[in-house]
Amino acid sequence: MRNPKWHRDEIILALDLYFQNDRSVIDSRNPKIIELSEIINKLPLFKERPDEEKFRNPNGVSLKLSNFMAIDPSFKGKGMSSYSKLDYTIFNEFVNNKKVLHSIANEIRSVAHDDILREKIYAIEEDEKTITDSVIEGQILYKLHKVRERDSKIIQTKKNQILSLTGFLACEVCDFDFYKFYGEIGRGFIECHHKTPLSEFKAESKTTLNDLALVCSNCHRIIHKSIDVFTIESLQALIKGIGVVG
Repeated sequence: MRNPKWHRDEIILALDLYFQNDRSVIDSRNPKIIELSEIINKLPLFKERPDEEKFRNPNGVSLKLSNFMAIDPSFKGKGMSSYSKLDYTIFNEFVNNKKVLHSIANEIRSVAHDDILREKIYAIEEDEKTITDSVIEGQILYKLHKVRERDSKIIQTKKNQILSLTGFLACEVCDFDFYKFYGEIGRGFIECHHKTPLSEFKAESKTTLNDLALVCSNCHRIIHKSIDVFTIESLQALIKGIGVVG
């Protein structure tokens, strides 16, 4: 059986190395390519690897970097023309945004080196965003976002803070209050959204109360549906009829 297709996260790491001025020759013996192969093999993306020996080995990683040569207009040679549609898409998303690319790649690498965090990310269920591999910052930071949102201790502290300040728990987007609508069964029920944009996520940072917003289930799902577009404020504006989703 063949190994799975490359995920967006893996391509982000490969492209980040491709753009590095000191990457040296694209060859399977290049220490930087060998190191990247080892990092990619640690990512919490695939538990099943039909061909473990060949899975993202240095030869495969060097071929992936060679694909970018065929896409790169600044490269004067030919490169490997067998690049994928996703290779092409990601190259063009970041070719003029290398600083953001490098920042995202650094956080993905940080996760790869954190055994505890890797297991927590593996435990996050798949959804439309992970199945379609459509979050621009990659599946790993998206799932890390979910891990942070499910830290029960800080979520309860956030709820207690808002209850102390306002006396109720209402959605910060649409003002829906589960207790007012459902009665006793809705007491204390509300979801928590991590407000930090995925492109600014730091694997090693600790979540603070100011990083979190209390939201109803509907608003939370809508934010996650377009997590690269919506913030608490932009969804508020949309609901009030003064915002436009582009």
